[in-house]
Amino acid sequence: MKSDKEHWARVADQWIAWARSPAHDAFWVYREGLARFIGEGSGRALDVGCGEGRVARELKALGYHVTATDVVPAMVEAATQANSADDYAVAGVDDLPFDDGSFDLVMAYNVLMDVDDVPAAVGEIRRVMKLGGTLFISLVHPFRDRGRFDGQGADASFVLDGSYFGREHFDGEEERDGLTMHFAGWSQPLEDYMAALEGAGLAITALREPIPDRVDSDLLRKWARVPLFLWLKARTLA
Repeated sequence: MKSDKEHWARVADQWIAWARSPAHDAFWVYREGLARFIGEGSGRALDVGCGEGRVARELKALGYHVTATDVVPAMVEAATQANSADDYAVAGVDDLPFDDGSFDLVMAYNVLMDVDDVPAAVGEIRRVMKLGGTLFISLVHPFRDRGRFDGQGADASFVLDGSYFGREHFDGEEERDGLTMHFAGWSQPLEDYMAALEGAGLAITALREPIPDRVDSDLLRKWARVPLFLWLKARTLA
């Protein structure tokens, strides 16, 4: 099994094309709800695992001064070319090149599923947050990771495969309208993420299981019945 860094370096071109096509990535039908959940601001924000820069651009539009980082140089280059942030750095989430207490807000959008050591990553994020700062986390919903719909229709049953508990690696390709994306990472229950936050001295202040901004296809009707994403806000403790 390749490391997470090796995987995302290998599929960087795939991801850049996929993420920038509204017809392909689910981000685009949850974008408005995500912006409302984040809210407008003016402080320093860090987007870890920024990819091609779509979430960094949302943070910038909301008024934040944004630093975008990714462990894959090609991702940072793509984010830079798209003018996604104010500052950039090539860095992994577990080794951030910033001083303690540098940021008012840290965004970890669908990145904690891609790291080997979640507690270490959350601890490093906590280190660079200001006291009273906010961490935003988006995950593919841990329950969704362990199941599937048993048909194509909007009313298809959602079936749990195996156990919800335990940590499992996932690896697979999706093809749609001429584009292919090879996804890989880790699936683990919500309790594991909560333990990492607790261990880092972070407390959850808000939780959302969002439905799509629009529900105009059988696929989106499914995700209006079963959550695709889980969004969390966590604050630093004294």
